[in-house]
Order: sequence, then structure tokens, then C-alpha cells
Amino acid sequence: MTNMRCSVSETLLDLDCEATVQAISAQLKETIVRFRRRGAVVAVSGGVDSAVCLALAAHAIGPERVLALLLPERESSPDSERLAREVIAVLGVPYERHDITAALEGLGCYRARDEAICHLIPEYTTGWRNNLVITGGLSGQFNHFHLVAAGPDGRRVQCRLGLREYLQIVAATNFKQRTRKAMEYYHADRLNYVVIGTPNRLEYDQGFFVKNGDGAADIKPIAQLYKTQVYALARYMQLPDEIVASTPTSDTYSLPQEQESFYFALPYQHLDVALWHVENGRAPGELADVLGIDEEAAVRIYADIAAKRRTTRYLHEPPVLLAAGG
Repeated sequence: MTNMRCSVSETLLDLDCEATVQAISAQLKETIVRFRRRGAVVAVSGGVDSAVCLALAAHAIGPERVLALLLPERESSPDSERLAREVIAVLGVPYERHDITAALEGLGCYRARDEAICHLIPEYTTGWRNNLVITGGLSGQFNHFHLVAAGPDGRRVQCRLGLREYLQIVAATNFKQRTRKAMEYYHADRLNYVVIGTPNRLEYDQGFFVKNGDGAADIKPIAQLYKTQVYALARYMQLPDEIVASTPTSDTYSLPQEQESFYFALPYQHLDVALWHVENGRAPGELADVLGIDEEAAVRIYADIAAKRRTTRYLHEPPVLLAAGG
């Protein structure tokens, strides 16, 4: 996989940025009016997706009618807030900052997660850091997660997660996204604003979001755009260079973590191209030719995309209204 070509997405997923900005901005404005709201709330993480959504909202309705939220917690990267502040300053959008650490402590987020980790690594304690990595899918096996933990002395431990520990770690960590979303809707209700969701097409299609967490929103402006196209919009809208050049991260676990190692298993440029081929009914052999890989590897990529769609279908489901009586 390491010899894949890297430039194919630049032509295959070419985007008319000016037309796209105008179309999304018009739809944003029309939807906010139709919902009878006055403006928009955007939680800004320091990544390219939330930066582009903030820029689109400011372009559509004016920066004065957009509220940016900084929502760090004790395990957030300082770089995330620094970059978020940069884009907020460039766009001239008002903002509020709320540290959600105390709320997460009250909910038991860190305690429940660490309890599950200690089942596998008994010596894990204060001062250790952690993240999860995904393996298996692209080698023809089932996807499974490993826990990575690093001690303050530099010791590093990696072990395969059992189902019980995996579910508890994920359930506890999901408090972070759901607490942030509660804060977004507090401000939206207070100001009579909509909440803007920030998933791109890759994240939305592959279920890389938390139900009723970062998956909840009133409008999702970039869910139809591949990640490659989101970066193109960021360049077109002249967002800070460091954001435009950034590598996607999750910024959810205390150890640094790229989205590729945590969930997608491929760089976004390649997965964008793969998803485009799947969505357009192209054969795996065509993807193999484009990426410069063998057809067997392309077949495994197709299978991994399909597997993630199956396992995350529940996340897309609305509440089911049951019929009364017979």
C-alpha cells in the first residue's frame, strides 16, 4: 500500500470552488430562513472541516450572525485551540470558549474509560496516555482495534481490545462529542440559531461520527464533499496555511492520533478516490490502475468500505415510530 500514487484525487475530484461556495452559501441562507432562525453556531476544532463550515456560514449570513465555539477538555491538543483561534480571527466571527473537563469528570468519562483500560493494563494510572488503532480490514481480515498506552517513563504498551473493554472505552469517550453538542444546542437555543454539523462525505458515508454527538446538527454543509474537496475549498477561501496543510486527526484520545490509524486505514486522498469508484459503480480493477496497486488490494479496499457501511448503518437511522394496535 505504501507505493500508492498521491496526485490522482487532484484531478478526479476537481471542484469548481467558486460555484460550490455560492451554491452552499445560498442553501445555508435559505435553510436558516426556512427554519426561522437568526444565525448559526459552529463548534471549531482547529481542523479543516469545521474551519470551512465556519467560513461558509460567515459568507452566507455575515460573520456577525455566526457564533464560533471553542470546546476543549483536558486531553485536547493545545494546537487544536490555537488553530481554531486563528481561523476565528481571520473570519472575524464572535466566539465563546467553554472548557468541558468538569462536565466530563462529573459524567464519569475519564473514570469509566480508565477502568476499562486497567482491565488490560493493570499498571495504567495517572500520567499515562492512550489511543486506539484499527487493523485487519485491508489485509482481508475483520477490522479490530488495539489499545495503545504510553507511560510517563516512555514505556509503550499495545494490546488487542476485547469487546467488553472496547465498548466501554468508546462509550465513555463518546461523552466528549455529546457534551460538546449539548453546549452547541444551548447556545443555538439561547440565540435562536441553527447548529452547523461539520462531517465531510467520507466521514458521513463511513460512519465516522457519534450518534447524537458530532453526528447531530440542523444543517450539514459539506457532507456531500470529499475530504480532498474540503481542502480545496479551504485554499480557495484563503484559510490559514497551517489548517490547509494539516493532516486530519481525531483529537479525542490523549495520545496524538491521525484519522488514518484510528479508523480509515488509508490516507484520505486514496480513500476519497476509492469511495468515488465505489459510488460510481467502477470495478476494483479501475481503482487499482488509478492508485497503482494490485487488484487484490483494491478488492480489499472495496470490502472495507462496505463493512464500515454495514456496521455503522445504525448511526444514520432516525428514531423509529412504532404503530399502535394491530
